[in-house]
Order: sequence, then structure tokens, then C-alpha cells
Amino acid sequence: MYKKLKTIARVVKTHGKKGEVVTVSVNGLPSLMRENLMVCLVPPALKSNRWHRVAEVQDGPRGQLVTFFDVSTISDAEELVGKSILALEEDLPEDLVLHDPNVLLGSHVVDEQVGELGVIAEVMVGPANDVWSIQGPYGEVLIPVVPEVIQGTISDGEAFLVRVPEGTLPTRSSEESDE
Repeated sequence: MYKKLKTIARVVKTHGKKGEVVTVSVNGLPSLMRENLMVCLVPPALKSNRWHRVAEVQDGPRGQLVTFFDVSTISDAEELVGKSILALEEDLPEDLVLHDPNVLLGSHVVDEQVGELGVIAEVMVGPANDVWSIQGPYGEVLIPVVPEVIQGTISDGEAFLVRVPEGTLPTRSSEESDE
């Protein structure tokens, strides 16, 4: 059985003289690099290891400063610049699907009170939390991707169940509520 890999970041430059590199997330994903994560760097160099274990991660203003256990010189780090970083999906957070635009776009969203809200048209990545732009019968609805709102999935992952915060949806007129 094959294990699935997911591209999570890329190496953009070296930093310092001890083999540190700066990485940035790709495809709208949050920062996923963490200590002891095994990652695969591609394309691999002909005579070097493609698999590396993360020794240390520090968040920075333009990415994450990452140290690998087996990369200890600036020349080793220079070989990694421009490479994509892949990780086994099983090693990534379980809630990653809530932040992966490639998976989310077009997914149906259902509120536990009012029913169908529409489909996710855009994922806006924010500093505190992401926001989904949902297009449907209520027009555009913006909901924060936080545990209080996202309740889970329904129908084996075919749709997301949410609890929309009060005041998010347009209120029904008195004529509509009398019907």
C-alpha cells in the first residue's frame, strides 16, 4: 500500500552558516513544519538523501526558519533552496482539510439551523483564522473557520456542518416568517 504525500512548503533561501533554511507554505496552507516531522525534499539531488527530519522550527516574518538534523553546513543548505517539501498526509494535522483550498473549493456547507448555505467559493487566509466565502441562496456568506462555527462533516465528508454565528445571515422579513 502506498502512502500519500502532500506538498506543504518550499525552501526559499538559506539562513546563517549552520545549515538553516527559510521555508514558506504553499497552496494556501498554514505553516505545517514542526519538530521531528519527516519530510521529503524534491527534486532530490543525485547523491544525497531526499528524506530529512526537522530538528527545529522558528516562525519568522517571511516564513519559517527550519533546521534539519542532517543538514549542518551552508553548502548543504544551499542544495535545498528551490526544492518542494512534502510530508506524509498521515503525519499532518487531522483538521488540515479545513484549511486546504484545493479540497475546500466547491464543497457544500450546511448550517445546523437553516440548512444549505451554498458552496465554498474562496478561502481567505487570515492571521488569526481563515474565513470561508460561501455562495448560495443567501448570496455571499462569510464564516470564520473556528471550532465554535465548524461542527464537522456530514454524509461521509460530502458537506461541512456549521453553526453560523447570529447576525451572519440576512434576517427573514415578517412576511416570510408568517408563511
